[in-house]
Amino acid sequence: MNRLLSASLLAAGLGLASFAQAATPPLLNVSYDVMRDFYKDYNAAFQKHWQAEHNTPITLQMSFGGSSKQARSVIDGLPADVITMNMATDINALADNGKLVPDNWVTRLPDHSAPFTSATVFIVRKGNPKGLKDWPDLLKDGVQVIVPNPKTSGNGRYTYLSAWGYELKHGATEEQARDFVGQLFKQVPVLDTGGRGATTTFMTNQIGDVLITFENEAEMIAREFGRDQFEVVYPSVSAEAEPPVSVVDKVVDKKGTRAEAEEYLKYLWSAEGQEIAAQNYLRPRDPAVLAKYSDRFPKVDFLSVEKTFGDWRTVQKTHFADGGVFDQIYSGK
Repeated sequence: MNRLLSASLLAAGLGLASFAQAATPPLLNVSYDVMRDFYKDYNAAFQKHWQAEHNTPITLQMSFGGSSKQARSVIDGLPADVITMNMATDINALADNGKLVPDNWVTRLPDHSAPFTSATVFIVRKGNPKGLKDWPDLLKDGVQVIVPNPKTSGNGRYTYLSAWGYELKHGATEEQARDFVGQLFKQVPVLDTGGRGATTTFMTNQIGDVLITFENEAEMIAREFGRDQFEVVYPSVSAEAEPPVSVVDKVVDKKGTRAEAEEYLKYLWSAEGQEIAAQNYLRPRDPAVLAKYSDRFPKVDFLSVEKTFGDWRTVQKTHFADGGVFDQIYSGK
């Protein structure tokens, strides 16, 4: 009897040990505000994929906020296995502060580690009562522009760079472009830290005449508030947003989750990952998927940030670091 009990206990112990060995620690994805809907869909799909491939469940956790604020949280100790930002500067910050990722992180995945792209759009009130069609219209008297802070939000930085790039493309000097962007931010009554905060200001609090955001956020607003509440306007020039992703090396090596984290990110380029991106109004890299959803992605005159402004580290230091151009033009509001 005692031998039977011991054997049972041993078998149970081995079973528990086997289960503990098989169970994967939760993966934490630290992301930015306007990706909530996408990762809700993507995570569910990846969990099914992982279960089918490995015959074990995987737990995924999310953290959302303004992208630069999120990057700072990871630098300060938030244990992200992966970081999915809307701009390379925020992942570069992890390389520059504590070597959480290597300097060459952008080369580890296809397409500069950006599985999809996005355009900047204007969300205007139904009927577009102020007639806002392009960047110069935003400087009209009495127009209130809602956009998040470029120092804490990639959304805000892409708005800033798109407006600056519009001016350069129309023959302006750097000084004229700087003045134009300075005037634009004088039209901003509330500077939220992230994209979702800006959406709340515009849609819930009904402040402003135009919200500048990514095209996938327009779809999220439609789902939440109804399509009859606003219209979407594509300006003539948009900086091409390439939201990059990376494993956070120091965290995954400590937790032993590198294989899981790498597979989680690589699956973004799978047929299913690209399909989910398109369904959430993110422009897929896969040409076949992009063609399938061409009706929801108007042709845009995209501006390459690096070809126009230089590498992202230069852009960050020049424009968005403390004391940079944005601080100089905004302090004069």
